[in-house]
Amino acid sequence: MRLKLINFKKPLVFLSVTAFIALAGCGPDEKDPDVLPPQDTTAIVMTVDGEIFSIPSPIQTALLIKKSGASYSKDILNPANKAAQYSTTFAKALNLGIFGADLAYVTMYDQSQDAIGYLNSAKRIADDLGVSGAFDASTIDRFSKNLGNQDSMLVLVGVAYRSSDAYLKNNDRKDVSGLVLAGGWLESLYFATDLFSKKQNEDLKRRIAEQKSSLNSLIELLNQYYSQAEYTEFIDNLKDLATVYEAVEFKYTFVAPTTDAEKKMTTINGKTEIKITPEQIKAITEKVKAMRTQIVG
Repeated sequence: MRLKLINFKKPLVFLSVTAFIALAGCGPDEKDPDVLPPQDTTAIVMTVDGEIFSIPSPIQTALLIKKSGASYSKDILNPANKAAQYSTTFAKALNLGIFGADLAYVTMYDQSQDAIGYLNSAKRIADDLGVSGAFDASTIDRFSKNLGNQDSMLVLVGVAYRSSDAYLKNNDRKDVSGLVLAGGWLESLYFATDLFSKKQNEDLKRRIAEQKSSLNSLIELLNQYYSQAEYTEFIDNLKDLATVYEAVEFKYTFVAPTTDAEKKMTTINGKTEIKITPEQIKAITEKVKAMRTQIVG
């Protein structure tokens, strides 16, 4: 299977709605040439105006959190029953991204009943946004019948979000796509920073630091809508967060790649050292929490 490079000049929800979970839509028995199974997927790669950007998949953050040994915590999630309170397209799109990351989290922990609740919340918001049919009764029913089967549940969620992909792809709603992507990204970073504040872990530390590049990509992606009132404050907050990230340093050490001619595979051996201080992580944690609290209400 391969990861498709995506041109954002075409309004693809693969960069947004499906960014947080559709990458999980290919289970071990399902062959899809455009996505990777969750254990192999580390990022969504895209091009924006000719530049290549990489946004981490929220399902990878969920995997990382579970791998750290952290127990399931429902308290970290945005309650599924809050879906009804979001009244604007702006709030709905951001929280659809947040609910998508929450859905990835609960599914990764095999919390089947909670997953049903988040799927229904995502359906409600998607319907409000006009993405009809993505979360229809048939999908919900199939999801219910596969409770306890993590692979099947992830596949079904992927199917639902790819249905919304088709709608937004044909209706040039890149603003909505960008907000959903931002919501999923922010929720995943919130998970990572919250857990790190309770249990320090080098993998989580690296994941937090690596978001410096992703954050800059999101700012560039959304900045074209800066003049719109709701976007202005959100983008300003992203820029404030980027200021905190400015002092995070990356040092790359080149090591010659090795090639296995028989397998036709080249391994990149270079290493990147990340320098991020406890004070920087604390500042990032506080800013992310404040932004997330404002969005979920």
